Amino acid sequence: MTSLLEAKGIRSIRGERTLFNQLDLCVKTGELWQVQGPNGAGKSSFLRIVAGLLPAQAGEVRFRGELIQTIRSQYHSNLLFIGHKAAVKPELTAIENLEYYAAIQGQPLTAAPYELLERVGLVGLEDIPAQRLSAGQQRRIALARLWLSSANLWILDEPFTSLDVSGIAMLHERFSWQLARGGSVLLTSHQPLDNIPVQVNMLNLEYQH
Repeated sequence: MTSLLEAKGIRSIRGERTLFNQLDLCVKTGELWQVQGPNGAGKSSFLRIVAGLLPAQAGEVRFRGELIQTIRSQYHSNLLFIGHKAAVKPELTAIENLEYYAAIQGQPLTAAPYELLERVGLVGLEDIPAQRLSAGQQRRIALARLWLSSANLWILDEPFTSLDVSGIAMLHERFSWQLARGGSVLLTSHQPLDNIPVQVNMLNLEYQH
């Protein structure tokens, strides 16, 4: 397996507190990594740093050996980032949200909208504005991007939030698909991934006082 994402010597400071220092990570193709740690340890900050969305106070992040700052456009075209919030347009329906996402990616929908909604358990809710759906249903709209994206690297912040048992199983299956095709997944989760049918690599963060 070849290295896809490398983070070396990453330091993050929030206010006057250092969240983490000299943090390293190497994600290879076909690997799933879980970032674990207590609340306040900086898990979301670390994901945003390696996604190029938040600056680090020290260290570097490389994608396929290149600094992400120097290949920003190429990196983001190979990256799917979904934060801990659903990040859907509340006034748009599920289908309109998927069409909007595809449009800002500059590509048509790669699957029939109704087929996507069926995969994520939203059939029958396709004409309802997202703001009238539950938190779990809005989460499923956001996660439908996993069936639209051809990105090699998925960075997901608490993807299981508000999902029921069937939704969690659905994600496990999709992660297996991503890894089998040579992609990689980096995620945070308060839930243990004991039942996922792939190897889980761990990066543990500790709360720094």
